[in-house]
Amino acid sequence: MKISIERSALLKAVAQAQSVVERRNTIPILANVLIEAEGDSVTFRATDLDIEVVDRAPAMVERAGATTVAATTLHEIVRKLPDGALVTVTADPASGRLTVETGRTTFSLATLPKEDFPVMASSEYASNFSAPAPLLRRLFDKSKFAVSTEETRYYLNGVYMHVSDSEDGKVLRCVATDGHRLARIDADLPDGAVEMPGVIVPRKTVGELRKLLEDDEAQIAVSVSETKVRFATPAITLTSKVIDGTFPDYSRVIPQGNTRRLEVDATEFAQAVDRVATVSSERSRAVKLQLDEDRLTLSVNAPDSGAAEEELAVAYADERLEIGFNAKYLLEIASQVDRENAVFMFNSSGDPTLMREGNDLSAVYVVMPMRV
Repeated sequence: MKISIERSALLKAVAQAQSVVERRNTIPILANVLIEAEGDSVTFRATDLDIEVVDRAPAMVERAGATTVAATTLHEIVRKLPDGALVTVTADPASGRLTVETGRTTFSLATLPKEDFPVMASSEYASNFSAPAPLLRRLFDKSKFAVSTEETRYYLNGVYMHVSDSEDGKVLRCVATDGHRLARIDADLPDGAVEMPGVIVPRKTVGELRKLLEDDEAQIAVSVSETKVRFATPAITLTSKVIDGTFPDYSRVIPQGNTRRLEVDATEFAQAVDRVATVSSERSRAVKLQLDEDRLTLSVNAPDSGAAEEELAVAYADERLEIGFNAKYLLEIASQVDRENAVFMFNSSGDPTLMREGNDLSAVYVVMPMRV
């Protein structure tokens, strides 16, 4: 195999591949990227056996062929090459080496045979549809902060993507929760998605998927089966196993009877929470919200380190309420708000609180209070 390829195209493809590769693994071939050159393009394939990414890049292919090489090492090399360089990559099966050359710089890397590389079996997808990148980006970006990192509740270690009913008809919905907070985001249902089975997309896959969704103009081809999900652009295909488990009935957690309504400037609120939380002890990070007519007082009282208090002018016309929250959860939820105002709906100091963006019901957040 011998190819010549632009450094920028090579870097983009190898960066995507090496981020999938597990740093520590017992199977040496899983640390490698499979490079296949044919026609006028080269593909880079990497997998950790749960996720597989295939990235295509244009190249001048002098000799077709395939080999595998350490993904992280190749990425480091390409990253340090000068901008605009034309890189020549040559694989010599006889010596088992891969040579990377540009200008006066030459690297020689050990390879492993391509036959050993595990390729994820393609499955029959029950549902295939196309969705604009900004739609998917909003669904996953706004929900992923609530994904649980607790391995014992593995069915919460991802974003639940499914078709659901809303007041305006059927929607494509993403939900994530860790038991302390919940995010439920709706988007218009793309054509052809109505039969899609609900799947839990793993946390790592959600992180990798973000790179496919950068281009606002891109259309993402989405394929879903009971066991796998695939997202593809013309250049990149990301295939992932889904979490084998049942996502809990999240609708029971979303409070319906909360009537105390607070409206506050989302940016001002986030900044104030951040300021007063500076003195709180790392462990609890508790912030108390005291609500009076059109006034919100945020306070933290940490016996070891000090106290802080800040007042905000808000829209609130219900009876007085004191309620405490984990500062980190409040900050994460407030940072999801795209429009000016955040609306909080409270019931009592011991009940879950609902938050949404102004009057927009397509994004709903729930956060559990804590004793302060």
